Amino acid sequence: MPRRPSSPARHALLRGALAAALATTALLAPADRATAGGGGTYLRFTKHTPDDSRLTYVRHGRPVVTYRAGSGKVPDECLRGRGWLPDGTYTLGRHHRAYDGNLIKGYAVELGTKRCHDGTDRTELFIHSQMTRSGGQGRGGYQRWDGPADYTSHGCVKLRPADIKELYRILDRHGWPTTLRVTGG
Repeated sequence: MPRRPSSPARHALLRGALAAALATTALLAPADRATAGGGGTYLRFTKHTPDDSRLTYVRHGRPVVTYRAGSGKVPDECLRGRGWLPDGTYTLGRHHRAYDGNLIKGYAVELGTKRCHDGTDRTELFIHSQMTRSGGQGRGGYQRWDGPADYTSHGCVKLRPADIKELYRILDRHGWPTTLRVTGG
């Protein structure tokens, strides 16, 4: 009759078997779950100029789609209401299709607050466009996209209306990342 391992030895064997099962599960998990939390899937904003930068959706470490985007009116990242986004990583918050803020309407993704190198807190930051609350085009001002000058913003990342709508469709299909990485060009 084979001899049974002692209780401590049995527990060690069970722990080893559990660790092996968990490792196998992680390897076999769908890639979307394996990268949840933004490891290899995120949005990247690359700053060139306030009205001509790029927003890229990166999935599993590979760029999927890139859009022209803007941020701010001047490249001073610590200037509230005029400067572009400070470099760093942002948490993506809620994404809206019918946001109804004072200046921002329609499609909008909330970004977390970011502290600049000089200690200034940048708040009320979004990825958005110029549109009406329902996603259409208004008569003018902040509710109508009129051309390249509209890429500038009060510091948010700004896309053309057609581009932000396409980005939402892609992210709805593949899963929304949890982070935005902002870097200088």
